[in-house]
Amino acid sequence: MEKTSPSALGVEHIEAFKEILGAQYVFVDEETLNYYSHDETENLHYLPQVVVKPRTAQEVSAILKICNAHLIPVTPRGGGTGLSGGALPHLGGVLLSTERMNSILQIDERNLQVTTEPGVITEVLQEAVKEKKLFYPPDPSSRGSCFIGGNIAENSGGPKAVKYGVVKDYVLNLEMVLPTGEIIRTGSNVLKNVTGYNLTQLVVGSEGTLGIVTKIVLKLIPLPTFELLMLVPFRDLEQAGEAVSAIFRAGFTPSAMELMEINALKFVSKFVDSTAVPITDDTAAHLIIEVDGNNMDVLMSEMESIGNLLTQYDIGEIYFAEDAAQKTELWKLRRRAAEAVKSIGFTIEEDTVVPRAELPALIKGVKALGVKHDFEVVCYGHAGDGNLHVRIRKQGIPNSYGNEPMNKVLRELFELVHSLGGTISAEHGIGLIQKSFTDIVFDKANLRLMRAIKLGFDPNNILNAGKIFDLAD
Repeated sequence: MEKTSPSALGVEHIEAFKEILGAQYVFVDEETLNYYSHDETENLHYLPQVVVKPRTAQEVSAILKICNAHLIPVTPRGGGTGLSGGALPHLGGVLLSTERMNSILQIDERNLQVTTEPGVITEVLQEAVKEKKLFYPPDPSSRGSCFIGGNIAENSGGPKAVKYGVVKDYVLNLEMVLPTGEIIRTGSNVLKNVTGYNLTQLVVGSEGTLGIVTKIVLKLIPLPTFELLMLVPFRDLEQAGEAVSAIFRAGFTPSAMELMEINALKFVSKFVDSTAVPITDDTAAHLIIEVDGNNMDVLMSEMESIGNLLTQYDIGEIYFAEDAAQKTELWKLRRRAAEAVKSIGFTIEEDTVVPRAELPALIKGVKALGVKHDFEVVCYGHAGDGNLHVRIRKQGIPNSYGNEPMNKVLRELFELVHSLGGTISAEHGIGLIQKSFTDIVFDKANLRLMRAIKLGFDPNNILNAGKIFDLAD
């Protein structure tokens, strides 16, 4: 059973937090508690009992020592853009926001590294290193509001992952406060390191359950000089999925390859009042294909070859973005798709991923489930790495969490994904709402090991308890 309880927090603990942080960074007012009661996960709300905003690792340590000693639940929170409930304070207790830990500490141009605090917005960091002609590729759709610390917690990816990899491929070292209050470094600021267990990679993607990251060292690469972008309309959704694998098999590696089915494009175009993409009645989906590099002639040739390859499919006229403004407009449509469809009731989002050649089978299966169970579904996502975001709208069911009929539908979806060699989350995490489905992808030995790791870091189970899995079956 869980060792945490919302009732463990008392007035004396809140006063102790004020002594550590100053009263202005400890909040118990209704407006603040409501603001931090939710992230972007469906329509779920859980009130914390107090919100604290530390500035330093030492302040985080002091808070966690008190919470660990008194078995007070702690929920870490970054930008609040999560989609799996990872930042939901479902046990009450303390909501610890990292938003004041928001400094880029050093851009090391000699070693191609950046050291940052977790509360830095991803896009802010990307632009800062871009000024030095450097590149941090992980590029989640919420990059304008999500925090680097949250990206670490979820091992975020985004459109660029297809060529450049995800967050784990860029994290060299972390400073982290354990739930016991101890401050550790997980690794070293080097490119190769086989010195004990790889704690850095263990923490990346651990969804805030093992510690609170307070400093991050990231690898950078030189910034590509040129980018080209094209939009390809398909008259058949499954053919769009088939084309993805064909492009890679032909020897091309785009820097991004995104799928948007036509309904997603219609919804987001209306949402942002854009006419950038022509929408015709016979279009089923679009692929956004980007290539980048340092030789424009090579990139032009590559785009031409990809376009020729795609003529074997039932496509419409290919649209090439001619300048930076058109590229920005196309990416705006893709990045705001989730926000747009959620605004009209598609509140349930699943983050499925399969080997890219299985994407057509996944698309077909998702659509069949919608017909079978009478729900509307719209798909978009990172087609280049087989990551399909599935948004669901069903009359009378705003949330999947705690809804047994919808959970039966989702179990069918995840079993389909598993049968295709995929898994139930690519970049959003398990968090709170997916943990009832982990038996599909984990056996008892997996869960036993993960529970042992959790208790090794967090012996009293105070930090983000009940996320990913429960300690007891």
